[in-house]
Amino acid sequence: MEERIITRVEHLPSLPNRLVLSERKRVAAYARVSTSSYEQLNSIDAQKSYYEEHIRKHKNWIYVGLFADEGISGLSHYKRTEFNKMIEAAESGRIDLVVTKSISRFARNTVDTLTHIRRLKEKGVAVYFEKEDINTLDAKGEFLITLLSSMAQEESRSISENVKWGIRKRMADGIYHLPYSRFLGYEKGESTLVIVPDEAAAIRYIYYLFLAGRTARYIASLLTESDISTPYGLKTWDPTVIVSILRNEKYCGNALLQKTYITDFLTKKAKKNQGELPQYFIEHDHEGIIDVDIWNEVQSLLDKRDKSYSGCYVFSHKLVCSICGGNFIRRTRYYKSQPVEPVIFYNCHNKFNKSCKCKNIYVHEADLYEVFSEAVYSLMKAKFKKVKTAVKDALLYRSLRADPTNRT
Repeated sequence: MEERIITRVEHLPSLPNRLVLSERKRVAAYARVSTSSYEQLNSIDAQKSYYEEHIRKHKNWIYVGLFADEGISGLSHYKRTEFNKMIEAAESGRIDLVVTKSISRFARNTVDTLTHIRRLKEKGVAVYFEKEDINTLDAKGEFLITLLSSMAQEESRSISENVKWGIRKRMADGIYHLPYSRFLGYEKGESTLVIVPDEAAAIRYIYYLFLAGRTARYIASLLTESDISTPYGLKTWDPTVIVSILRNEKYCGNALLQKTYITDFLTKKAKKNQGELPQYFIEHDHEGIIDVDIWNEVQSLLDKRDKSYSGCYVFSHKLVCSICGGNFIRRTRYYKSQPVEPVIFYNCHNKFNKSCKCKNIYVHEADLYEVFSEAVYSLMKAKFKKVKTAVKDALLYRSLRADPTNRT
């Protein structure tokens, strides 16, 4: 039997290793500031100059550019436009190395940090953190990054808790902040809210239309056609914006604080406060645009209206079932015997409800108009009789004062 011979076979290195071993690297820098203050924006400019000079000092580095996010938190990558552009450029092969100041500048979310580092690692792209002196392609890099990014995330959680405590303490003292650029009708004054006349007129118009029986959808379409801008500065109104304006107690001069709260500092999703945290109600906080009585009447109407409400027809949301208490809804049917004109009738919306199956009869719209006309005529006739009697009594009283002996 012949002797076994083992020969080592040399292959070209894979693409990621070739990038690591290549003489020329395309290097980009990433910077982020969490606020848009003047000092922070100056910091971005300083970092840009620093990285441009620093990268060009290395003969085998090619400066690709600086990706910088201004005034954005590092807890999530979704709103960081420049960060996502950088990741896309790296994955498409335009960047070989990313240089950043520290792990906290790259991300303050442990999951986000590790996810993106691994995505880049698969493409052979390294991330170098200057402060920690860590290269993600090193063997021990991921362990250190996990540890340090967890510390950065915990620091963010601590800052978030301190900020929330401060906000809640100010609320307890009756101090609050409004997004004035997105709040229609008021602007910031020295010590209280100040009414903006033109915007206040739009608010009163919305309340007037609603009290006149118009729906939120109708009001939204009317404001859109009238070329009135929304609180966000848009031209198209949404019915939900109308409802939020009608529900907002600040328009009658009061203020309810802590309506919502943040459940998780990472996602920053707001949840409606349903008793989990204390709320604070301030009466007569500022000058109201709408009278309190009118505001209360609007709230009562909003509570009565359900999702099926429509203000398009005379009897919409005005017919109540005498059996189950449900609302009657308008229906249209075409029959072979009458294909041109539809038969319009109203029936209880619980008729097809499996848990109720209301047995009340349906009513034709024509019969409703007839009954309604007779009722209105009766009221007018009764009112006319009262007016006629009152006039007659007044004339008699006047004649008696002029001539007490006259009894005619």
